[in-house]
Amino acid sequence: MNMTRKLYLLPVFLLIVTVTACGQANKGSVDETEMLPYQLLDVKENVSLVKLIANPEKYNGKRIQVIGYLHLEFEGKAIYLHEEDFKHAISENSFWVNFSSKLAEKQDLKKFNNKYVIVIGTFNANERGHMGMFGGTLDNIVRLDLWDFQR
Repeated sequence: MNMTRKLYLLPVFLLIVTVTACGQANKGSVDETEMLPYQLLDVKENVSLVKLIANPEKYNGKRIQVIGYLHLEFEGKAIYLHEEDFKHAISENSFWVNFSSKLAEKQDLKKFNNKYVIVIGTFNANERGHMGMFGGTLDNIVRLDLWDFQR
């Protein structure tokens, strides 16, 4: 390769390296609580609560997204498979929830109480919430949005 061609390729190479480095630096600085619902997060899997109930060990330690009925009260913060499961105290069909401190500061959690929601958090099959009554825990929840399905 002649010297002129090498000099021509050097700025192109430097531009690619700079753009790649900037993209990687910004990735870690993204505030996930500020992202819009349709933006992709580092989610390993969208999981139905039915699958989570049936196979909690399969998702242990994974970051997952689930949809369910959220009820928030003292010693009873949980996401349920259905509203009926909450009303009939079927805690085996629910998971304890812990919100990230950043999300809890930015969101008024009360507006999500007794509503269907979509959340992203890290599943812990070994932590079973208050008095071990739940199927596991969704820790460090970074996404909390109303799930408003219109037919």
